[in-house]
This record gives sequence, structure tokens and C-alpha cells, in this order.
Amino acid sequence: MAHEAILNLSRAFGLEQTSRQGKNQALKEFAVAIATHLARCLILSGLVVMAYAQQPSNTNPSSSSGKSISAQAQSIPAGNRVVLKVGDAQVTEDEFESRIGGIEPHSGDPDKDGATEGSAGKDRQRLGDDYASVLMLSQQALADGLESSPEVSRKLAIARMQVLSDAEFASLMRQAEPTSEEISQYYSAHLSDYDQVRIRRLFIWKMRAKSPDKSEKDGPALSSEAAHVRADEIRRECASPGSEKIVAANLIKSGDGMLDADPLIFTRGQLSPAMEKVAFALKEGEWAEVEDTPARLLMIQLVKHERQTLGQVSPHIKKELQEQKMQTLLDQLKGKTGIWMDEQYFGAAAKPAPGAQRRASDPQSELQKSAKKGEINNDEQQK
Repeated sequence: MAHEAILNLSRAFGLEQTSRQGKNQALKEFAVAIATHLARCLILSGLVVMAYAQQPSNTNPSSSSGKSISAQAQSIPAGNRVVLKVGDAQVTEDEFESRIGGIEPHSGDPDKDGATEGSAGKDRQRLGDDYASVLMLSQQALADGLESSPEVSRKLAIARMQVLSDAEFASLMRQAEPTSEEISQYYSAHLSDYDQVRIRRLFIWKMRAKSPDKSEKDGPALSSEAAHVRADEIRRECASPGSEKIVAANLIKSGDGMLDADPLIFTRGQLSPAMEKVAFALKEGEWAEVEDTPARLLMIQLVKHERQTLGQVSPHIKKELQEQKMQTLLDQLKGKTGIWMDEQYFGAAAKPAPGAQRRASDPQSELQKSAKKGEINNDEQQK
């Protein structure tokens, strides 16, 4: 299996289709790529330190030696059991499980639900072959001195800087995590932000085509008065409890408009300013006109006005507070460190508008994107 893993890797670099004259150069490039890949894994997964286990002594190679070795294996905790050897290097079960994700991030869990005993064994064997191949090639790359090549050294420096940046970002994120009391206080101070409405919308089309494919000319436009009359008819039909679905279906068939069969939920900020103002001012059961244009008449009915509970919005508040505190920590660190940028090269920094605040929905900065792994590691540590 190890031979097949190496063969597959060589195929990925096109070695099997390389002429004899070019194979030496191709092999060298292949080894450099593997060394670079492993160097990243060394930093990401902690492979810098290799454990060399001592070989158990066996002074009595008799028929009872098998039982003695078996007894030793059973006395060793499962996580400390050596499961892989590559030259003099030995890898325990815990080391393999913690490091394979750095080499194959999407390898998955061979013991996950749905995997048969046979398929899980084959998948684990494939991962073992890949791990052994990478470790073997990295050992050879180190023996060849490839880690001192300019390209590999550059990538090692970049990888080290990135890993340290991710680790510090994760540390700051833990410091910025708000307490339950802070979340509760924020909720109490912003109660209206968590109000929401359940509304039903009614559209009456003033302009409509005679045929669905619009192959014929548009029919005559409804006047504003006629549209209101049609809307009043729909509202009266909806007065009977449970009739909304039937009325909505019939309205669509007629081509006169559209009615929400089920009410839709909107929180503050999700509706257009005009519709939000009307929706949150209505009493339950009331209808109101939102707009009357040459193309349509739009009316809404407030079905229910409610407020999200603290439990429902705690994750959102936690994220928002954590982002605010994180930005403060980063600003403090920037001021303490001292950062200078040549404006002729980078351009002048854009100044924020007075009173502008950074919204939680703004796109992530490049720093946040680059530190995503650090956040994930932080979550995994807390679990």
C-alpha cells in the first residue's frame, strides 16, 4: 500500500510520463514539493518533535515470547500504542489521529456512522499509507538538505508566521468572549432591536399579461380604485378562519395578484424602511396600504407582534459583542506595537465617517479570514 501511495503521488507530479533524462530533475522537484508540504504539516500539526520509542528487550526468545509481547501491548494505553514505524521514527495512535488532519484535512473519520467495518479499515489503511509516504519523503528531503533551499525556507517562514498569527488571534478571541451577564445587559438595553412581526402581504397587479408566456399584449391596466376594490374583496374572503390558503391559490389562478398563504416573520432591519414603519405600527389583525404604484397595489396585515427571547438571540449578541471587544483588543495591540505604512506604496488609509460603526454583517477582513483556523482550533479546545 505504501508503494501504491508513492506511485499515486508520483503520478500527480507526472513522473511516470517523464523521460529518463528528465526524471532526476522531476524527482528533485517532487521531493522539494513534498518537503514543503510536510514542513507546513510540521508546523501545523506538531511534527517537529518525533518520538523514538525504546525497543523492548527480549532475553529469552522462547515459545513464551509471543505471550510476553502480547501482555506488554495490553498494558500500554491505547493512545500510546505505536501504530506506525518509518525508519527509526515511531508514531503512536494519538499522534497519528492528531496529525493526519494536517496532512489530509478532508480525510474524515473512518469510524463515522454509516461506514462498514471493511470500508473503515481500508480508509484507515489508505491514510496510514499516505502518512507513512509523506513522513518517509520528508526524512529523505531533510537528509538531502532541501529544507535550506531558498524556496522551501521562504515557505517555512510564511507558514510559521501564519500559524503564530492564527494562534494569537485565537487567544485574543478567547479573551474577547463576553460573559453571560454582559449578554443579558446588552439584550435589556436593546429590547426593541429584537422585536419581530408576522405579516401577510397582498399584491394586486395593475398591469398583467393575457398569457403566462406574455406572447399576447398586456391586458388593460387597473385603476387605483379598481385595485383597491379587488383588494377589499380578498380581505373579506380572508376573514373566515383558515381560508387564507384557498384564497391565495384562487388569487394566483386568476392572475390578479398574490397573497401570502402563511404569514412571514421579519425582524427590524429586514423590511424596507417604508414597510417596516407601517408593519410595526399596526395592531394585530389590521390591514394597511404600503404602496400604490402604476404597476401594483401592496397591502399588509399584521398577524402577530412579538419579541425574540434572550435565549433565541444570545448567539447573535455573543458574536456581536465578541467582535466589538476583539476590534478593541486589536486596536490596542496596533497602538502598542506601532505600525507604519508607506502611503506612496500602499496609498492613504480611508478614514471612517464620523459616528460610523462597524456592523456585524460587514464582510470579514483579511485578518479575520486568515485567522479562521485559529477560531476553529479555539472552538475545538473548548469542546
